[in-house]
This record gives sequence, C-alpha cells and structure tokens, in this order.
Amino acid sequence: MEFGPRALGNRSILADPRSPTMQRVLNEKIKQRESFRPFAPAVMAEHADEWFELDHESPYMLFTAPVLESRRGTQGEPIAGASIFEQLNAIDSEIPAVTHVDGSARVQTVDATRFPAFHQLLSAFNDLTGCPILINTSFNVRGEPIVYTPEDAYRCFMTTDMDYLALEDCILDRTEQPEWTGAAVELELD
Repeated sequence: MEFGPRALGNRSILADPRSPTMQRVLNEKIKQRESFRPFAPAVMAEHADEWFELDHESPYMLFTAPVLESRRGTQGEPIAGASIFEQLNAIDSEIPAVTHVDGSARVQTVDATRFPAFHQLLSAFNDLTGCPILINTSFNVRGEPIVYTPEDAYRCFMTTDMDYLALEDCILDRTEQPEWTGAAVELELD
C-alpha cells in the first residue's frame, strides 16, 4: 500500500482521460473541490513516450512533462481575450482531463514489474480504447485522508457520485447499492 499524498494505483479513483468533461465532473461531484484542479495521468511505461515528452520513468508521479504536440492542438498557447476559466474549459488535447492549461501533465509511468495489477488494468483499457492512460487521483474527498480500509472506501463511494468501486476482485455498481443512510458499515465481500 502506498503512503503519502499520491495514489499510485492501489487506493485510487480512476477515470477516462479522453473525456472533455471528466476533470470538472471528478472535481465537483467526487473530489468536491474547485473544478479547475488538474489530475494526473497513469500511463503504461512502454507507451509514455508516445504521449509525453518524457525520457525517463516516473513511477511515483514526481515529474511534470509536456503532452506531445501531436497529441494536443493549441494547448499551452494563450487564447486572445479569454479568461483563465475559459482557457481551462478549452483544453485541446486527446487527453483533456489530464492536460494542464500549459499543455503539461504530472505523469505516473506504470510498469508491469513494479505495478503488475495496475499495468494489467491499463493494458485492458488500452485494448478497449487505444489509449494506454487513465486518470489517477487519490481515493478521497477534499479535507479527508486517502481511504485506508474497505469500509472507508465504501463510505467515500456512497457519499460521492462514483459509478463503481473495485475492492480486490469485487466490483460494486452504485445503482445496485442500498440507499446510503450513513450508518456504520461492515462489508462482507465474497
């Protein structure tokens, strides 16, 4: 299990970085924070140089790198007369949910040796979509620590607008959960 402020795939909220509305949705409905706050991409290490100007690994999400120009349009160039909020909402990139207003991203490279399960998930997403990247943000809401127990995860899941919760090999669909009452939770996962 990771520790510190960065989720590295074990206690993470994951989402599709290709969606132009995902950054706003995650911030407002799940993370419960300002809509402009950026998210980090987790990318299969062997595909990182196809998406980012990054010539070294970044397994702990410590480096910022430009998104390749071929993957973005005018991102990073000021839009004449536009406010910063208008520029934030005009991200021109194949992965707008993780592209910062200056055209960069804080990248996590995920290799099969160090992060086998997370790498396998990214590989499956790549097989489905042609994109070897997922948004990776810490599994918490503003002002709270990253979830630690399955009960913490379920509580956060039920008090936000997340669609699914994966706990080991168990997938919970939000639409199949009982109405949340805030009562104490004891999970039995089969």
